[in-house]
Amino acid sequence: MSELNSLPKRQLIARLDASQENFSEHLASLLAFEASEDEAIDSTVAQILADVKKRGDAAVLETTNRFDRLSANSVTDLEIGQAELQAALASLTPERRQALEMAAQRVRAYHEVQKNECGSAGFSYTEADGTVLGQKVTPLDRVGIYVPGGKAAYPSSVLMNAIPAKVAGVAEIIMVVPTPDGIKNPLVLAAAAIAGVDRVFTIGGAQAVAALAYGTATIPQVDKIVGPGNAYVAAAKRRVFGTVGIDMIAGPSEILVICDGTTDPDWIAMDLFSQAEHDELAQSILLCPDAAYLDAVSASIEKLLGDMPRHEIIRTSLANRGALIKVLDMQQACDIANSIAAEHLEISTENPQHWADRIRHAGAMFLGRFSSEALGDYCAGPNHVLPTSRTARFSSPLGVYDFQKRSSMIFVSEQGAQSLGKVAAELAYGEGLQAHARSAEYRLKS
Repeated sequence: MSELNSLPKRQLIARLDASQENFSEHLASLLAFEASEDEAIDSTVAQILADVKKRGDAAVLETTNRFDRLSANSVTDLEIGQAELQAALASLTPERRQALEMAAQRVRAYHEVQKNECGSAGFSYTEADGTVLGQKVTPLDRVGIYVPGGKAAYPSSVLMNAIPAKVAGVAEIIMVVPTPDGIKNPLVLAAAAIAGVDRVFTIGGAQAVAALAYGTATIPQVDKIVGPGNAYVAAAKRRVFGTVGIDMIAGPSEILVICDGTTDPDWIAMDLFSQAEHDELAQSILLCPDAAYLDAVSASIEKLLGDMPRHEIIRTSLANRGALIKVLDMQQACDIANSIAAEHLEISTENPQHWADRIRHAGAMFLGRFSSEALGDYCAGPNHVLPTSRTARFSSPLGVYDFQKRSSMIFVSEQGAQSLGKVAAELAYGEGLQAHARSAEYRLKS
């Protein structure tokens, strides 16, 4: 008998009906999530950032030794060399190394195509008077990647953050990863070797963000910081934004499944588990027009949950933020999906493209019964760093474009300056900016 079966029975996941009068209020309550900005955390982070900005390596060393229970003598002692990265790669079993290399190859191939198709080559065009206008695309010089450490080990995040940066042409990637008690995860280091990370430092928390944002004698300043972290890392990224770029402030993981009721309910239950097992705040929702199918998925949840090593986390996540929702039809499911704007959206139906065409807001879409979200996390190819908490309404997955910047190119011919100068001067006088107007008028022949 599983441990779960010995516990008192209670509803594992909420059941909602979109035809109910108060459904919108129930859904809004279910989706509500605001990352609480803990004043104590924010105050601690502010002090650490200021200390690192002022004292550099010394502050990084002291804070890292204290929080990660280390006894390093200098920040240089916290750097992992390329030889150690390659040794970690060599230490993997053949099966694990092959899986990591295949995942990296697929992620790289996808982002190579993305680079070619998303305007990374820039453009220019010439007007009749010889004026040339265009756009130049250049990669960032140096990027910092934050990788969680300790009990967590996310080699897939190393690949997803480092590889698109390399494909974009970033010259140098600095990776930071905490190693509490000095424990280094060989799979994370191996992923860094495969992805082409240039330097790795075993530091984490707000001090790592500060070091990357401001630079120290040992750790170079970067142009952008990407990668997930805990509440201290998120608070630090918020505070340094503007000094450096950041990717996003991610919320809890989410999965939304639209199903027509013809997929094996065990598959769907496990797909819901796949996000719920991240943490208690993760969200798993199923939309389906077939009430009997929702019953079947509910039964699968009851049946399968006890065998999950992280079943208590899954149970809490499903009970607090999960739902099985009966909709009127598949079109209503798509309408609700657009309102939710989920991080991961599975469309587990016949002819999934038909319904995908009706979706406007989703971080990533997984089409068809065999496209489990887990494949996207590791090896499908598209990036798994995705917008959460409804931000898919206005933001996109991490990609090559996040590691490039665009400069406008303007070459005005003498002839073009005659017509453009008059337009600019007229508008400048209208704004009361006489120097702007005179600057344009100086170039007029008359």
